[in-house]
Amino acid sequence: MKGKVIKYEQDNIDTDVILPGPYLKLHEHSELAEHAMEGMDPDFHSKVKNANIIVTGKNFGCGSSREHAPIALSASGIEAILALSFARIFYRNSVDGAYLLPIEIDEKTYSSISENDELEIDTSKNEIKNITKNQSYSMKPFPDLIGKIIAAGGIFKYKP
Repeated sequence: MKGKVIKYEQDNIDTDVILPGPYLKLHEHSELAEHAMEGMDPDFHSKVKNANIIVTGKNFGCGSSREHAPIALSASGIEAILALSFARIFYRNSVDGAYLLPIEIDEKTYSSISENDELEIDTSKNEIKNITKNQSYSMKPFPDLIGKIIAAGGIFKYKP
């Protein structure tokens, strides 16, 4: 997977800012996408026209267990989130629904990646290449079961 980066140098980005509460009544994914990141970044929709990867700090997706948050990000065009850590429910909602790739990175990788960098992610090698800076980083490997669910295209397509 290849893409450009939107970077939020912030920890604890919660589901209330990823998709604010008033929009939980929406069911169409395209409508949810219109409100993605509305709670913290009014320029998100112009950024996501040219980028499909978010890089951010610790505990991304904390807050409620709403599945709407990864759906809204995915429907807006985001394909992967590289974070220092994830809230577990957000992580599993992203994987189980096949909405996003939640990729855990270390501090050095996080510090090395900048807004608008072009990245290439190879989950089979657990490698992230920064094409812009001609650098390579390792990513935390997916646990075996998570890797199988991702490869299957989500929990409902996974056959143990």
